[in-house]
Amino acid sequence: MAPSSSEVAERYSEALFDLALENGELDAVERDLLSLEKALANSEDLRRLIKSPVFDNDTKQAGLVAVLERAAASRTVLNFARLLSANGRASALPGIIAAFNRRLAKHRGRVAAEAISAKPLTDEQERDLRSRLEAAVGKTVELSTQVDPSLLGGLIVKVGSRMIDSSLRTKLNRLQQTLKEA
Repeated sequence: MAPSSSEVAERYSEALFDLALENGELDAVERDLLSLEKALANSEDLRRLIKSPVFDNDTKQAGLVAVLERAAASRTVLNFARLLSANGRASALPGIIAAFNRRLAKHRGRVAAEAISAKPLTDEQERDLRSRLEAAVGKTVELSTQVDPSLLGGLIVKVGSRMIDSSLRTKLNRLQQTLKEA
């Protein structure tokens, strides 16, 4: 049975993390992967290149290496991109980056959290939420925020595999379901 895409991402991210740790390049690799992640987010062509079976591994490698060289990426990340492409795993890159970031956060005693709110949080609200989350999980929290007006009010907070949904939309949906059952 072929390994799942998440298993592939975990294996490659572990190999890259171990190599970066051994060579003292964690910060450089983190920076390079962040740059590549942004390039993938901003370029439909780059996403299509790594995902499409129409392009052969050499073409994928040339495209990835060109992007990384333009960003002055480290030799470690350049070689990693070459290896991924040669092994036909370029399409796993977004998952590998996410898995690497989780590994790095764990190594540094941090946890990523995401807060989704109906309106932008004030700086004070962000600080308060971050400190409450840090007290709850016992680690430094790297908080990212998003705005989703469809929530109507309240928050959805995701920390690791846990999600706390205290949005007004969810509460109204539950009330509607309860009324239908009555």
